Amino acid sequence: MGAITRELAQSAGKVLALEVDPELAAGLSAEFSGAGIERGTDDRASNVEIDTVDVLSFDFKAASVPAAQKLIVAGNLPYYITSPILMKLAENAEVLDRAVLMVQREVADRVAAEPGSRDYGLLSVAVQMHGPVERLFTLPPSAFSPPPEVHSTVFRWRFAPRFQELGLDRGQFLKFLKQVFALKRKTLANNLRAAGIDAALVVDALANAGIDSRARAEAVSVESLAALWRFLSAKGATPTNEVAPEAD
Repeated sequence: MGAITRELAQSAGKVLALEVDPELAAGLSAEFSGAGIERGTDDRASNVEIDTVDVLSFDFKAASVPAAQKLIVAGNLPYYITSPILMKLAENAEVLDRAVLMVQREVADRVAAEPGSRDYGLLSVAVQMHGPVERLFTLPPSAFSPPPEVHSTVFRWRFAPRFQELGLDRGQFLKFLKQVFALKRKTLANNLRAAGIDAALVVDALANAGIDSRARAEAVSVESLAALWRFLSAKGATPTNEVAPEAD
């Protein structure tokens, strides 16, 4: 309904609001169509543009060109497509400065989780490989109308991809992560063998990366996973079998 947009319009030089629903977009366009209105004295502002588009198909790179700077993203994400939106932002990290996002609390716990915690997994590593995450605050269901059945957490994500720093091919490493986290109840070694990597090479790779042979992927840091991928990649050993991930 534009609550966040109204606040952003008071301080941002330009607000490009994405709304997938044509009727809502039309209403917002009418509200924010004022020109020459002094900020702080009216809800409308000429620095707001409403784009009727699905965020998953939005071209962030093209939007960054007229801005002549990296973009800042703010939003209360639809909970049913949170992960795809996060990955969409990750794909466009080069033109994004930071994102301040509200998600379901359990998702924020996973995004910000550290190795060894029960929430640490594929989403944690995939997001953190694109920059550090900081929880800001959590809101109860009563903060919304109508109230949802879950708590919501706002977090800040500063984009600073680590692939070059860690000597990784982004696409190949993300595919590798899907394999090593596929079977959460299995050890990392078992996941690698299930993905088609020779058992003896798995032993050598884990030792080279300083990873306990009994460790699960959920206990391994980003840096150690990167070292594991570099060793296997150098040996020409990449996962060849598709392992279907277990449901959360």
